[in-house]
Amino acid sequence: MATATPQHILTIVQAIESLSIPDSIAYLVSLFPNQVTFSSSFSFEDQLIAHEILSHQLPVSIFTLDTGRLFSETYSVWISTNERYQSHIKAYYPNNELLEKFVHTNGPNAFYESVEHRKACCHIRKVEPLKRALSGQAIWITGLRAEHSAVRENLPQVEWDEANQIIKYHPLLHYTTEAVKAQIAEHNIPYNPLHDRGFVSIGCAPCTRAVRPGEDFRAGRWWWEDASKKECGLHEK
Repeated sequence: MATATPQHILTIVQAIESLSIPDSIAYLVSLFPNQVTFSSSFSFEDQLIAHEILSHQLPVSIFTLDTGRLFSETYSVWISTNERYQSHIKAYYPNNELLEKFVHTNGPNAFYESVEHRKACCHIRKVEPLKRALSGQAIWITGLRAEHSAVRENLPQVEWDEANQIIKYHPLLHYTTEAVKAQIAEHNIPYNPLHDRGFVSIGCAPCTRAVRPGEDFRAGRWWWEDASKKECGLHEK
C-alpha cells in the first residue's frame, strides 16, 4: 500500500486540472489503488459525487457516519441510493461505550447545554467513527463547497489533512447550489427531500433546522450557538 504525503498534492493538482470529476477520481485511484474513499451524508453534493463514482463504476469505497440521530428522510435516500445503483454504502457507528458513558453522565440532549458538550457529542458520534473509516486510506473525497461557509471560501480543491494524515479532494468545491441542483435533476439522482423544505446542511435531527430566507448557509446547524464558526470537527485542522 502506498502512503500519501503532502508532497503528492502538487502532482495531483497539475494532473487533474483539466480533467472531469470521474477522470480525476480515476487518476487518484491509479495513484492509490484500493485507498480512495468517499464520505457521504446523502446531501445534494454527496449524491452527485456518488452518482459519478457509481455510474462510472469507479473502484472507490463509499461510507457514511450513522450517528444514531439522523432524520428518517436521510435513511430513505440512503436506501434509494443503494437500490438505484446496486451499491452497498458502508456505515460506521459511534463507539457504544463512549456514547453510553456520555449520555449516562450528561443526558441525551446535553449538546444543547454548552458548546463543550455539543463538540463532545460530535466527537463521539462523528469524529471517532470517521477516523476508523479513514484508517488505511490515502485519498478522502468530500462534498465540501466554498459556498457553504465563509471559512471554506479559500479552501484548495486538493489539500493535506494533518489530523487524519490523508489527502482530501473536494470535487465540487467551486460549484454553485444551482449547478448542483441542475445535475441532480438532469440525471434524476435520488436526493434528500429535506432540501426542498429549506434544509441546506443536513446532519443530526436535533441539531439541524431549515434555513430562513436571507440566513447564512450554516445557520441551520447548531442554531442555538452564537459562534461564527460552526463545525463538528470532521473538517477542522
